[in-house]
Amino acid sequence: MIFNFQQAIRALILLAFTILIFHLHFTGDITKFINPKYVGLSQSASIIFLLLFFIQITRIWTNRENHHDRCHHNHDDHNCEHHHDHGNTPFTVKKLFSYLIIISPLLSGFLLPAKILDAAIAEKKGGMAILTNQKQMADAGLNNGSSENNNKTGTEERYVDDNTEENEIDENLLIHENADPNDLEQNTITKDEYEQLTQELLQNSNIVMDEAMFATYYDEISMNIDKYKGKNIELTGFVYKEAGLKQEQLVISRYLISHCVADASIIGFLTELPEASSIKEDTWIKAKGILDVTTYNGTVLPYIKITNWEKVSEPKEPYLYPLNIKVL
Repeated sequence: MIFNFQQAIRALILLAFTILIFHLHFTGDITKFINPKYVGLSQSASIIFLLLFFIQITRIWTNRENHHDRCHHNHDDHNCEHHHDHGNTPFTVKKLFSYLIIISPLLSGFLLPAKILDAAIAEKKGGMAILTNQKQMADAGLNNGSSENNNKTGTEERYVDDNTEENEIDENLLIHENADPNDLEQNTITKDEYEQLTQELLQNSNIVMDEAMFATYYDEISMNIDKYKGKNIELTGFVYKEAGLKQEQLVISRYLISHCVADASIIGFLTELPEASSIKEDTWIKAKGILDVTTYNGTVLPYIKITNWEKVSEPKEPYLYPLNIKVL
C-alpha cells in the first residue's frame, strides 16, 4: 500500500470545510455571513463536503498496481492520454500556492472570530454619502415614475416601491412565485399583508421599527418624508458618526444584507440628540423621537429629534434582511 500525501491533504481540506460550516451553524454565527434564507443551502454544502471527504479517503492509500495505473494514465493502445493531476505528480511551488489559496478561508474561519460590521466599515463604505445617495435615487425614481430607477440606491438595492398607480410590487423585491409556504424563510409576507402594513404605517401616529420591518419602513419613510413628518418613531441601532455632522448629531444605523455580508449596506436615520457627543461609535441605543426633515449636503433626509433613549446590548441578530413578498 502506498500513502498518497497530496490525496491526504485534499481529504483534510474537505474535512476542514465540513467542520467549519457545521461549526458556524452550531454556534449560530452563520447568519453573520449570509442571509438566513440561504441557511438551508449552506447546510447542503456542508453535507456535500462531508460526502466528498469520505470519497477522498479511498484515494489516500492505494496498492502499487493501481498507483502505477493512476500515475501514468497513458493508454497507448487507445492513443489516449490524460494530463490532469491525480495527486501523484510531484509537489511543486505552484501546487503549494494553490493549496494556500484554498486553505486561506479555512485559516481565517478558524482563527479569526466572526466580527459584526461596525461604524469603521460603514465609513469605508461611504457612510452618510450612501444615505444621501439612497435618497437621491429614491427621489429620481419617484420623479421618473419608473420602478426600475427605484431599484438601486447607491450601493444598496431597494426592495419596496409603492409609488406606482397600481401599488405594484417592485420587480426587485424578492418574490417567491407559487412558493410552498413550508419552504418560505422568515421575513416573508403576502402582497396583501404588505399593502396592509404600509397602509397601517401611514395611518398610525407611532412607528416601531422592528427587525422584520425596519428596511421596508425605512424605504417608505425615505421616499415619502412629508407623509411621516411629525410622527413618533422608535428604533434600535448602532451609533455612527463622521466629519460633517454637528456635535448634537449622530446616525442610528443598521446593516442590511441581501445575500451575504459582502453586499452589506448601511441604512439609518440622521438624528439630533443633545448627548450625541458623549456617545461613542458602535454603541447600540434604543431611541424614541419625532420624525422631521432636514437637509444634508443638499439632500433632503428624514431626521429624528430624539426625545428618549437608552443604551442596549447588541442584538443577537444585529443585521437586517430585506422583506420577502410572496405573490400568490
